[in-house]
Amino acid sequence: MAIELGVSKSTVSRALSGKGRIGEETRLKIRAYAQEKGIWKETKLEKRSTGTGNLAVVIPADVYTIGYPFFQESLLGISEVAGMLKYHVMLVTGASNDITGLEELVGNGKVDGAILMRSMQGDRMLQYLSERSFPTALIGTCEYDNILQVDTDNRASAASLCSLLISQGYRRFAFILGSMSYLVNERRLKGCMDALDRYGIPMEQQLVYNNFVNMEILDSIISDVIGKRAECIICGDDVICTRLMSRMQAEGYRIPKDISIASLYNSVNLECFSPAVTAVNISARQLGNETAKRLIAWLEETPGAAGREGGGKTEGEGGRIELNYEILVRKSTGRMYR
Repeated sequence: MAIELGVSKSTVSRALSGKGRIGEETRLKIRAYAQEKGIWKETKLEKRSTGTGNLAVVIPADVYTIGYPFFQESLLGISEVAGMLKYHVMLVTGASNDITGLEELVGNGKVDGAILMRSMQGDRMLQYLSERSFPTALIGTCEYDNILQVDTDNRASAASLCSLLISQGYRRFAFILGSMSYLVNERRLKGCMDALDRYGIPMEQQLVYNNFVNMEILDSIISDVIGKRAECIICGDDVICTRLMSRMQAEGYRIPKDISIASLYNSVNLECFSPAVTAVNISARQLGNETAKRLIAWLEETPGAAGREGGGKTEGEGGRIELNYEILVRKSTGRMYR
């Protein structure tokens, strides 16, 4: 295009992106040529006539105290797409029983849509947004059909990891998971049980530690796991796994020679251990990208939906989108040592 129009590449870029200083006549000339060739079309985002251009993103309150990399990466993905599509992100801290912050934004028409980053049993925020038919997307899974859901099949991914470990010869596992009020933990545990059932491995021989939130009981869990001769510990997420690996290595346990460890969610932290940890890899950033993209597409395609009560999805909209996962096999589950 630059050669045919007799301009520089940077001039073409500025004309099509709308960024940078360029003469209006040149801008119109380049855009007309690109449209004629069918390789560019003018975005309609600049023509938004209703709504605020704001999205509420609800971050779980415990993120600030525990520090989950998943939510940081997801938020980055949301912000990337929102910025590119001319939307602003307004952060809201979501506690399990306090939805006042979200109510203030939604009830006063300060946002066009909402993104929740985690779902719980009996989630009050999801119930509130669903009852109002407010444009909402969830990174996760819920029971409400009028909430757009973007997730990975956590049950299938957990079953895949557990099946892989069984195929390597492991038969006695210890499962350490966080709060079972979070649907993701429930689904991951069910996936592991699916794998055990598929291979005919007795579930009563396995060790399960639910609702792990307190570091003070970690030593007793480790002692119990070692004393009952578990072969492999499967952690519910990267935060639990990071704490477990650090503690066991500090106590002198050799991984995987004394016991193997795997995680049902990967993060960069698990790559830094020696040995690195076998884990389910899910792109939190991609989840954020896809969630923001689909919510904004819904807002742009549904006239009058943005920023008002009763502007929910029309028939056929919404639903659930599942993104891919992969199993990263690393040296923390090396059977050659056992």
